[in-house]
Amino acid sequence: MNKVYGLLLIGLLVVACKEKTTKNKLEDNKVEFNQTLADELSKMVITDQLAAANAYPPESHSNLSLEEWKSFKDSVFTTHQKRVKQIFDEHGFAGFDLVGEEGSSDFWLIVQHSDHNPEFQLEVLEKMKIEVDEGNADSRIYGLLVDRVKLNTGEAQIYGTQVAYNMQICQAYPRKLADSINVNKRRKEIGLEPLEVYLNDMTKMNFKMNKEFFAKKGVTKPKLYLTQ
Repeated sequence: MNKVYGLLLIGLLVVACKEKTTKNKLEDNKVEFNQTLADELSKMVITDQLAAANAYPPESHSNLSLEEWKSFKDSVFTTHQKRVKQIFDEHGFAGFDLVGEEGSSDFWLIVQHSDHNPEFQLEVLEKMKIEVDEGNADSRIYGLLVDRVKLNTGEAQIYGTQVAYNMQICQAYPRKLADSINVNKRRKEIGLEPLEVYLNDMTKMNFKMNKEFFAKKGVTKPKLYLTQ
């Protein structure tokens, strides 16, 4: 009888030790929110957006020639990518737990604009998928990075998020797209709106940004797709 009790006691101790070890591992893997990093990413994105949104020098940089502006844009994307690479090497993909939803989106955006280094984009994409599956990153912007990487590596995109514009009629259309028949099914799976709705939004934005250009061409309104 004492032998049986002894075996039971050993068994309970082993289970307790395993539970304690598992708990310690979970605590060790817990990510602490980093406000300083989130703030840094937010500031980087302000400059990133300025560079990405303007093909020509904006008023704030009107002293630059077109060539100087292009050099400035390139330096922004390159410098930001190097810093984000440092963050990535230390933390992996910056998820909600590390920098919050906005900070995670900021991190993603800088990677999205690192087209000069598609190998790095692909590396981040693989880690981002893990975070998406764990609910620690946004599946919608993951889809945008998937398409960006596909096109940057010579493949067709699968969600239709990367667009070009017919400037004769002001209408956005998806760049090289695989299996267009099932694209809305794929978009729905990651939380994206139907492609036609997305393209219309992009078309309206393009019309607003280039209203003077379209006025000169006699285009008075954007050409929209039919939606259900």
